[in-house]
Amino acid sequence: MNFAYNGLPARVLFGRGTLTRLAELMGEIGGKRALLLSTPAQRGQVEPLLALLGDAAVGLFAEAAMHTPLDISERAVATAQRAGADCVIALGGGSTIGLGKAIALRTDLPQIAVPTTYAGSEVTPILGQTEGGRKTTQRTLKVLPEAVLYDVNLTLTLPASMSATSGLNAIAHAVEGLYARDGNPIVSLMAEEGVRALAQALPRIVDRPGDIEARSDALYGAWLCGTVLGSAGMALHHKLCHTLGGSFNLPHAETHAVVLPHATAYNAAAAPDAMARLSRALGVAQDPAGALFDLGVRLGAPAGLKALGMSQVDLDRAADLAVENPYWNPRPIERPAIRRLLQAAFDGDRPA
Repeated sequence: MNFAYNGLPARVLFGRGTLTRLAELMGEIGGKRALLLSTPAQRGQVEPLLALLGDAAVGLFAEAAMHTPLDISERAVATAQRAGADCVIALGGGSTIGLGKAIALRTDLPQIAVPTTYAGSEVTPILGQTEGGRKTTQRTLKVLPEAVLYDVNLTLTLPASMSATSGLNAIAHAVEGLYARDGNPIVSLMAEEGVRALAQALPRIVDRPGDIEARSDALYGAWLCGTVLGSAGMALHHKLCHTLGGSFNLPHAETHAVVLPHATAYNAAAAPDAMARLSRALGVAQDPAGALFDLGVRLGAPAGLKALGMSQVDLDRAADLAVENPYWNPRPIERPAIRRLLQAAFDGDRPA
């Protein structure tokens, strides 16, 4: 057996009530003057941290937005520089953590990520940015947060519907890690366990949003799936979602939830070992793509791109964009087949 595995350098704290250790973690990364980041909607959740940190907090930038628009990143960098910040603390989901990464890319400021969703961006050296209707991604250790603080208590207020789509988004990272060109046995172990943990936890969360054990299991699974995303290359699923999100402004997690079973079905015959692992993680004998679709239905996730506001007339352009500079994929990227995939995802059909 021959493989290469590069562990990513990061300090991780995981548990319940760990937010009280934020100042301690800030000291560990050498920070004394932190700029806090959030979306407008989560401003109320992050403002108490200003009091918690006292003089160590030098401001709050609460303009983080989906797909990390370039103009917002530039305003955030200017705010950090005016405040004399020597680190950033991002509390929220992928939008806020993406903004922290965008600041780090431009300033080299160290970061602490405090996730409140299951997006997984906090443990990846990947940054996606949007400008002029195009989303581009880059991979560099400059954007990897130095520390991640997981506090399960922060996920208790995440609505069940958002928990479902965020969790399916996380599962998508692991699914692609199972057939990644640069995958390895370590990544496959994390991917399978991450899918298993989330697939079992998410239905419990939808039924009982305050179930702390289910929340803990889901956040654990999301951490594993995010680590897979940071450790292996992604393929067709992520290319499609970046295209749909960046060019048609579709919501990030919901788009991943819709596309996942269709991209899995597209690659199923070309990645039998990955499908066997995925079936085992989902607890089915076969047809993991169908099982992922059924899981989305069970969780009440949107079934089709149409439900997310996409127009039928945009499907041809989406197919054209998706085959431009395609990511590596176990099955060749063929425009007619991609167009059929997008149609099925648009209509919300169960994948064949």
